[in-house]
Amino acid sequence: MKIFYSIKEVAKEVGEPESTLRYWEDEFPEVITPNRNERGVRFYKESDIENVRMIRYLVRDCSLTLDGVRKKLKNNKDSTIKHAKVVLRLKNIRAELKSLSDAMGEVEKMT
Repeated sequence: MKIFYSIKEVAKEVGEPESTLRYWEDEFPEVITPNRNERGVRFYKESDIENVRMIRYLVRDCSLTLDGVRKKLKNNKDSTIKHAKVVLRLKNIRAELKSLSDAMGEVEKMT
């Protein structure tokens, strides 16, 4: 497990363009705070990645505006974080089950 991740790695992991991550960083400076080196290159910690996932969940899955995200984080941050983590975990489980089901289908075709 790495300590720091590049913006490219984070963008690939969360499924958002790098420009969106930079924009969200500007919009939520209290939530997304990557470290920067002397050249300004961003290095994300695991906590920053979790916060990016949470904002992505609120914007993409819950269809909230950025103002709506701000209000949600201001009023209910802990609950929102827990809910976003549960949804992400369930999506990962669903993808794994689909993968297993597809593999089982391939095995059945062979027999």
